[in-house]
Amino acid sequence: MSRVTILDVARTAGVSTSTVSNLLNGRTDKMHPHTRQRVESAIRDLGYRPNRAARQLRIGQPDVIGLVVPSVGNPYWGALARYLEAAALAEGYHVLLCNSERDPDRERHYIDELLAEGVRGIVLCSSLHSLEHVTELLDQGLRLVAFDRSAQATDPPSLVSVSVNNVVGGELMGNHLTSLGHRRIAFVSGAIRSINRTERLRGFLHAAERAGIAKDEITVWGGSADAPLGDVEAAEVGRAATAELLANAEPPTAIFAVNDMTAIGVCRAIRDAGLEVGRDISVAGFDDIMLAELYAPRLTTVRQPMKDMAAAAFESLHAAVETEDPTPGSSLLFRPELVVRESTAAPA
Repeated sequence: MSRVTILDVARTAGVSTSTVSNLLNGRTDKMHPHTRQRVESAIRDLGYRPNRAARQLRIGQPDVIGLVVPSVGNPYWGALARYLEAAALAEGYHVLLCNSERDPDRERHYIDELLAEGVRGIVLCSSLHSLEHVTELLDQGLRLVAFDRSAQATDPPSLVSVSVNNVVGGELMGNHLTSLGHRRIAFVSGAIRSINRTERLRGFLHAAERAGIAKDEITVWGGSADAPLGDVEAAEVGRAATAELLANAEPPTAIFAVNDMTAIGVCRAIRDAGLEVGRDISVAGFDDIMLAELYAPRLTTVRQPMKDMAAAAFESLHAAVETEDPTPGSSLLFRPELVVRESTAAPA
């Protein structure tokens, strides 16, 4: 279905486009009440939505970019929003935030809404293996940056990818835990259906293999195949997984959680069982959110250079939005850093 335009409204109301524009921009002091009523009825009946970009050009408001994240319930995404907004404001842009919970239909709905409002640049943070649900929109002028998702062979040529090297991050943590002497290690995550989680697990398993640890000594807890990805309830995922793991005859001596919020849930379950994190069982996370430093014991984790990554995402999107012709895509991979704190130690 074609988009309803200001011309359609004018024709239906029997007025000029300038009259419709005057109403949309609040210039109605000299407009006859009957004319105003006809225009408002036409807008309502046609379901017309003003184009935000065109309005910005007329009245000089700042430009807008979209940010679609899984959920700001995870402080990692809240930090990204803060850093991205700071970079955007420095260039006169505003940021509209949407929470998709990695649901492709919800992502498409939000992006359609943003496009309808005239937003042409969007940072999408889903890390799903396929972006088929949004790639057709690139032909309609959408400029897209995929965040926390490494480039894939099937990606469209104009897509920009910005991510930490999750494989290296998984290897860093695997090397750390095995160097401490741990052999019974568990990897705890929500459903492992996203690229970033798959890569973190792959890097971790590579490190374990190099340390001579057999696959049957590694436990991968990812819930059922159709389980939610767990961004909203990450801490509860960690808690539930750990309760199951501790019920085994030979529970793990170390648990590597897919992110810090999951790791915090792991720590809670260990305490609930009357055990001590770092002494009885080592716990490690990924992301280095603010809570990782504040939690007790302080959490060993893999740090992402969030501020630099957010700045790179905005710069890439800004360049694409400012260019009328489609630009070639690119892939930016940032190196993670191992941060060792008190939550990991040698096995008891």
